[in-house]
Amino acid sequence: MAIVLNPSSLFCALLAVVVFERINGQAWLNGHATFYGANQDPTTLGKLTYSIGLRGHWLIISGLLIWDRGIVGFEYYIFFPTKQIPVVCYSWQQPHRLRALQTCGYDNTFHAGFGTNTAAVSGALFRGGEACGACYRVTCDYKLDPKWCLPLGVVTITATNLCPPNNNGGWCNPPRHHFDMSMPAFSRIAQQGDEGIVPVLYTRVSCRRKGGVRFTLKGESNFNMVMISNVGGSGDVKAAWIRGSIKTRTTTWAPMHRNWGANWQSDVDLRRQTLSFKLMLVDGKILEFFDVVPSSWKFGQTFAAKNQFT
Repeated sequence: MAIVLNPSSLFCALLAVVVFERINGQAWLNGHATFYGANQDPTTLGKLTYSIGLRGHWLIISGLLIWDRGIVGFEYYIFFPTKQIPVVCYSWQQPHRLRALQTCGYDNTFHAGFGTNTAAVSGALFRGGEACGACYRVTCDYKLDPKWCLPLGVVTITATNLCPPNNNGGWCNPPRHHFDMSMPAFSRIAQQGDEGIVPVLYTRVSCRRKGGVRFTLKGESNFNMVMISNVGGSGDVKAAWIRGSIKTRTTTWAPMHRNWGANWQSDVDLRRQTLSFKLMLVDGKILEFFDVVPSSWKFGQTFAAKNQFT
């Protein structure tokens, strides 16, 4: 009985083995992942619907990405010399209960600058909210699970939520390192299906953000809470300070305290003042953001700085 091997598949498999061996040699760590909407955890980060069809020799991919506070539409046209392309449909659903689970406090991950490549991480990675905004490069471990892992599939994700400990397999329980990924991110590293949990290799990477760091003002009266998002560099904020413009004690840097997730609070009354911020990331980098917020600011507004961590 003859065994026929597909040369291209064999090449990908061998290359994957070589790359993964190299990954293990560069301080990549072992973990596991699934996607929001999988049978093991029926939560998700959004709703994505799209269809693929044909118009002459053009392949059209179109759809809507619906978030809590916005809709993003897209349409791509790709030319093909043949019309023999199947029509497929795909959906990604969101139950309302997730809104109560946003433990980083990002009201909208698009407005926060993170897009769709996001994940809830287990408590061992979440570190009490310190990991909010951190970036990870994740690949499915093809050596351990060649059935479901995509050879050489790699994706960079942002931690935007906590995957809480649970009795449904306990994958997010300490001390496990688990990524509950959005489906667009998960589909970059593994095949879609009832695969459930897949083994992954991951490492921390620098976050590349568009535009400057964003500051969203919340609270009331002398209780100021600021949600900090779209942070580059290591992405995770270790310490924060705030400064007003009126010549009082607020003209010096006043330390802020993490209220929860990416939300930092100050008990100093800074209304009708121009606001500046200073941030220190987990890796020790410090950056100052002067006069980011004008004195006419109101609670609920978001302001973007001109500078960014690299």
